[in-house]
Formats: sequence, structure tokens, C-alpha cells
Amino acid sequence: MSNPENTNKDRQQYTFNLALAAVASQVGCLTLVIIFGALIAGLWLDRVFETKPLFTILFMVGSMPVTLYVMYKVVTTATSRMKPVLAKKPDDNLEGGSES
Repeated sequence: MSNPENTNKDRQQYTFNLALAAVASQVGCLTLVIIFGALIAGLWLDRVFETKPLFTILFMVGSMPVTLYVMYKVVTTATSRMKPVLAKKPDDNLEGGSES
């Protein structure tokens, strides 16, 4: 038979791993959106103004700090929403000790 305490601990670890995977996938998707958005915008502006690689290079280089900032904000927001599970402490007053 499995120990209920170990099952609960495994479930908490599984939930935590799912939360980390969700944050990692969210960061990855946002990174791709920012980079492809910068690439498309740079190529479009280069075609409109006939400045072959200028805007594409500027937007790609500029997307790096934007991506880092977005990654930082997503991770800090996600970690602030994660609440630690408090371990149950044995009750000290079960033995009928006197309270002062």
C-alpha cells in the first residue's frame, strides 16, 4: 500500500512541475512572438523605405532587451502567484498542557 503522505508530496511536486512547465512554455511563446514580430516589422519597413537591412537589424537587436524584460516580468509574476504549501505541524496542546 502507498503511504498517503508520500502520495500528497508526489502530487505537490507534480503540481509544482506543471506550474514551472507552464511558465517556461509561456516565456518561450512570448519570445517567439516578439522576435517574429520584430522580424516582420523590420522587413516591412525596409521594403517601404527601401533601406534593405537597416530596420530589420535594428528591430532584431532591439527585440533582445524587450524579450529579456518580458521574460523577467512573466517569471516574477508567476513566482509571486505561487503559494508555498505549509507543512502541517503537530498540535502542541493535544496532551492537555496548561496555557498561560
